[in-house]
Amino acid sequence: MSVQTLAIIVLLGSFFLMVFLRFPIAYAVGLSSVFCLLVQGNSLTEVCRLMVKGISSFSLMAVPFFITMGVLMGTGGISDKLIALANALVGWMRGGLAMVNIVASYFFGGISGSASADTASLGSILIPMMVDQGYDDDFSTAVTITSSCEGLLVPPSHNMVIYAMTAGGISVGALFLAGYLPGALLAVSLMVGSYIISVKRNYPKGEKFSLKNFFKQLLTSFWALAAVIIVVVGVVGGMFTATESAAIAVIYSLLVSVFIYKGLDWKGVWHALDECVNTLSIVLILIATSAVFGNCLTMLHVPDLAAKAIIGITDNRFVLIILINVILLVLGCIMDMAPIILIATPILLPIATQYCGLDPVQFGIMVVLNCGIGLLTPPVGAVLFIGSAVGKCPMEKVVKATLPFYLCMIITLLLISFLPDISLLLPKVWGGYVPVLGG
Repeated sequence: MSVQTLAIIVLLGSFFLMVFLRFPIAYAVGLSSVFCLLVQGNSLTEVCRLMVKGISSFSLMAVPFFITMGVLMGTGGISDKLIALANALVGWMRGGLAMVNIVASYFFGGISGSASADTASLGSILIPMMVDQGYDDDFSTAVTITSSCEGLLVPPSHNMVIYAMTAGGISVGALFLAGYLPGALLAVSLMVGSYIISVKRNYPKGEKFSLKNFFKQLLTSFWALAAVIIVVVGVVGGMFTATESAAIAVIYSLLVSVFIYKGLDWKGVWHALDECVNTLSIVLILIATSAVFGNCLTMLHVPDLAAKAIIGITDNRFVLIILINVILLVLGCIMDMAPIILIATPILLPIATQYCGLDPVQFGIMVVLNCGIGLLTPPVGAVLFIGSAVGKCPMEKVVKATLPFYLCMIITLLLISFLPDISLLLPKVWGGYVPVLGG
């Protein structure tokens, strides 16, 4: 057995063993990389060098800023405003509160960029409200957790920044624009599923639609929605980089939350920043250890070997796209979102572009949505756990109620995978993005 083969076995074998033993993912990534380097006879100082190099990136500074923006806006009294806006827009339909939940997640996701934050903040308000109006608790929780994945697609999303950094040379502005239509498609798909169930179970309607009330709520929510406009228009228009836009958005979020909506005092700001540091520490240690892991993968030519193995199964483009989605979905069941992006992108992106003809931006949207579905799937479904806790509903019951919505999400994923214009239309029209299609 060659040293290269042994190193690959040690790297991947120890990694998956530690994942199944429920090691913290950062430890699993870091330790497997250390074992791999030791097998090859490399110095452990290489680990330190690669970790520092992995987080020494100006573009990466956008991640803590976007996380801070999301926490400030999420705890600054914005949830109520966005729920009222969504209610004015779609609350009149059968199962109106379910529709409100889905649309509010679309709005809130554009601010928080986090499915967990969406579930915790909106869920704590909407799930009890839905139950009080006669909705089943498992249905209410299922709608909340599945709609929270819209926030992963709707910009600004720090996961898109991580993907752009990992993929290399991908425009963050193009990724931001690419997320709007897939996010809207996911929302519509979930609304259709909710409506069918609501009609079958005779869930209540809300008040009749009022144009006056809608504009009133839109005006009230303007300051919250403007944060997204500042970030996306600023990046796409070339006025500032993603990192600069994120920094400006933090200052704006602070002013809106403290002085306009007055949902935060300065003590609350301090607690919000403390939460940001906790979240950021997890993200950065993952990025640092994944840089070492990614270097090991590249050095051992694992992406090339993976491509040959997958192409050896089939060279049919459609089957390959489905196979890539299945791999990402399985990874989503056992790993968190950031490590999947950091580890799977270098391996699967070349296959997606060269053999499937997918654009890197389109593939990024596919990765994010696959990871989002993974957040709802045991055994590592963080959003599923949060939703069950917030909704005070047994997880097994929530999983069963979520099955129809899983189907809606899979249909959306397949449409995004095979219809590139869903992801690429806005970047092409607004941002002048030229798709980079593989062979």
